[in-house]
Amino acid sequence: MPNRAKSPGAPVTRRQFRPRLVPTFALLVALPVFLAAASWQRARAEAKEALFAQYDAVAGAAPAPLPEIGAEGDWVAQRYRPVVVHGEFDAGRQIYVDNKVNAGRVGYHVVAPLRLADGRFVLVDRGWIAAGASRATLPPAPPPAGVATVEGRLNFTDSYLELGADKDNGPVRQNLDPARFAAATGLPVLPVIIEQTALPVPDDGLVRTRPRPDFGIEKHRIYMLQWYAFAVLAVTLWVLLNWRRETISHHG
Repeated sequence: MPNRAKSPGAPVTRRQFRPRLVPTFALLVALPVFLAAASWQRARAEAKEALFAQYDAVAGAAPAPLPEIGAEGDWVAQRYRPVVVHGEFDAGRQIYVDNKVNAGRVGYHVVAPLRLADGRFVLVDRGWIAAGASRATLPPAPPPAGVATVEGRLNFTDSYLELGADKDNGPVRQNLDPARFAAATGLPVLPVIIEQTALPVPDDGLVRTRPRPDFGIEKHRIYMLQWYAFAVLAVTLWVLLNWRRETISHHG
């Protein structure tokens, strides 16, 4: 067979890895962002896992008196703990938290401050009530008079995005915030809320369905993997874009 070896002067094509300025700059900007976002989602997933473990640890416990912690104390470890308290409702400062849905119907969460025997005040989410035919008239849901027994679970209000200014001096609120409630009313309420679970006697007709919280752990894991995938893709593109095909001529 004929010898097809290249002549000494034939050009040779080869690939060389030579980083370019623009792809390298883009990688240096994008990669830290992707990794930081992935790390944040991982931290959120780990925090939600710890919260889920806390819920499982205390959800089945018997109701206990409210811990003797003040308004400035650390209540984080008490979240979801079943409690039973005795006190008198302040009916004049009861509020309705708007846009709460139950079984496809729009209504309110009825929240009233409860004065405990030791002088502390705590907000009690008494339950859900359907909105009436007119938004101008609130459905009646008076709290019981005299000393009442409330059984429920401790919780915090979730963070919220407020699109419009809330009227802190009216009975209807868009969001439940103990700190804002305290500032508007002058009552030093605790930074926690009791979500009432047990039906009072007599029954007041409020709905007290308290489903298991959706911690969203899987959502954070999915987002974490997506950001890591973006980081891998960025590095891969950077490598591919920086391989150059060059032709070298050999002269005899």
